[in-house]
Amino acid sequence: MIARTGYTGEDGFELFLAPDDAERVWEALTEAGAPVGLVPCGLSCRDTLRLEAGMPLYGNELTTDTTPFDAGLGRVVKFDKPGDFVGRQALEAASREADTVSPRTLVGLVAEGRRVPRAGYAVVAADGSQIGQVTSGAPSPTLGKPIAMAYVDPEYAKPGTEGVSVDIRGTREPYEVVALPFYRRER
Repeated sequence: MIARTGYTGEDGFELFLAPDDAERVWEALTEAGAPVGLVPCGLSCRDTLRLEAGMPLYGNELTTDTTPFDAGLGRVVKFDKPGDFVGRQALEAASREADTVSPRTLVGLVAEGRRVPRAGYAVVAADGSQIGQVTSGAPSPTLGKPIAMAYVDPEYAKPGTEGVSVDIRGTREPYEVVALPFYRRER
């Protein structure tokens, strides 16, 4: 099966095939693509591209403790559709809570320096208080700077918020708060 999907922010395809066919299909694709510059890459490349595209990753930006409303994905929850679904009551409660108590907000961070933040690093305000946590970080080939996604307190989520830094191994490195995605391909 071929799906017109991808996890990189670019047009892509995902192939689903029997394991016995994988090597033959891989060799045929790489051979056919070589004349037009096809270059195989690994999972770390895919992860960097999905980060540049602002796509959340399960286990990082999305966890069993994260609701769609926490992740900025409330728009995909449709309570007005007919019928019921597993988790509806929990999501309705989470939606009500998100309306009254602002959860942390998923934002993009762009480094002013060269140090790359990693998942779990603290996001810190100018006064030294922790205001969030990095969920994913990597060097961005497109921007030429380190980038990260992080959940931060709502009052620090506006793009351009001053005084935000990431604690990287005991040193507070300045970061700019930006809207996601970091990169959007031209259509």
